[in-house]
Formats: sequence, C-alpha cells, structure tokens
Amino acid sequence: MSTQAPLKQTIMSGQTVAGAMIFEFFTPGMSNILSNAGARFAIYDMEHTGLGYETLKWLFATCRGLPIEPMVRVPTGEYTWIARALDIGARGVMVPMVEDRAQAERLAQACRYPGLGRRGAAFGFAQCDYQGGDVAEKMRQYNERTLLIAQIETERGLQNVEEIAAVEGVDVLWVGHFDLSNFMGIPGKFDHPKFTAAMTHVTQVARHHGKVAGFMATDQVWIERAKGMGYTMLAAGTDTGLIQQAFAQLIDGIQTVSS
Repeated sequence: MSTQAPLKQTIMSGQTVAGAMIFEFFTPGMSNILSNAGARFAIYDMEHTGLGYETLKWLFATCRGLPIEPMVRVPTGEYTWIARALDIGARGVMVPMVEDRAQAERLAQACRYPGLGRRGAAFGFAQCDYQGGDVAEKMRQYNERTLLIAQIETERGLQNVEEIAAVEGVDVLWVGHFDLSNFMGIPGKFDHPKFTAAMTHVTQVARHHGKVAGFMATDQVWIERAKGMGYTMLAAGTDTGLIQQAFAQLIDGIQTVSS
C-alpha cells in the first residue's frame, strides 16, 4: 500500500465511494474479492465480532498492492484502541456511539500526531510498510490520510450532531441505523417519519460543516434511499447476510421441482 492515500481526498470531495463492511469472513482472500468487486475500502468490524488485533493486522497486510484501503470499526473510542489500529495500518477508524463534542475532540486528537493531536510515535513498522524515511514527512502524510468516522447512532449523538460535526479532524458522520432507531424508541422502524428526518438531518449537518455522510446499505432499496438523502460514503453489508441470501437463492433453485 502506498504511503499516499488518494481515497480520503476522493471521499471528502463528496463523490460517491463504495466499499464494504465485514463482520464474519476474516479470510486472506476477502480483500482481493472486495477489490475485484469494485470496493474502494473495507471496514473490518471489531465492535460486534471476535476480531482481534493479530488477525486485523494480517487482514490489513492482504490489502497491500491492491486498490483498496483497510479500515476498522473499533469497539470503543479509547486511545489505545484507535492508536493500535492506526499503527498496524488502518487508513480509517470508525468509532461507535459518538455523543458529544468533547468525545469527538478526544477521538480527533488520538488520530493525529503533534501538533494536530496527541498520537504516540511508532514508525518503521506496519503502518509504514516497514520502511524508513523522514519522520516529519511521515507524520504529515499519515495525518492527511487518516479518516475519522464518527458514528451517530444514539439520541444523544443526534441531538449533538452539530457540535460533533464542527470538530476539526472528524471527517465522516456515519449513521448506525439499528442503534439509532433503538435509542429513538422506534426499534427497527426505518420508515418512521422521525427516523427519516433524523437521517436527513445528519446529511444536512455534514454538508454544512464540510463533512461527509456515511451509511451501510444492506440492499438496493437502502442504497437508493441513502444516496437520495445525500449519503456518499456507502458500504455494502453485511457479509453474512449477502452470502446467506446468495446461497438461499441457489439452494432454492436446486430444490425447486421442475414442472
């Protein structure tokens, strides 16, 4: 993987960029499969899975030489989770349940080196592709390429989305739709007018602050709905749902009795 990251600039320009979220199939071929499918990024999930750092580092390594950027959703926004993910090569970090400005500021600090942030130094290792080089230039490049994705998925995050978006260093506001509906008291009711208004509000706030709105779409209906609202960083998912659906379709064809 190059030390340059044009993907972040593409995402932040507002162009629609497609990727995927992976929850189960942590295999060496997944990065290549996603790249062949046209994905520009892969977000490997640590929040709801058993994925650990050793496997994550290996997954990131499988992206080397491919036109796909490895990212991760960490379980929580603590410094140690974020810094370790970046040190092993994450180009983007998604943090769940971001709820206020102070929290967003801590996340932004954890992702950037001095004097933009408070990230500790670990050069010449995985994030550098084990190469040497000028430290000041590395810091500049890695500050520029790192994408910070703040998930808006609670009623508090929604209430404070304006102040979260105003934090320098937060790049993407990503709606976690299931959790957001749960915390709004309308679990799973994604067609509810209040939920539609919430999703629309996040995109409007993102645009106002020069940020990007992100979303994981599980089918074509969600894709069209999210794009229509202004979401431009879109992940296909879930991997478990997609593979089960594909197998079910083929198995149904096998089991169907010809007339």
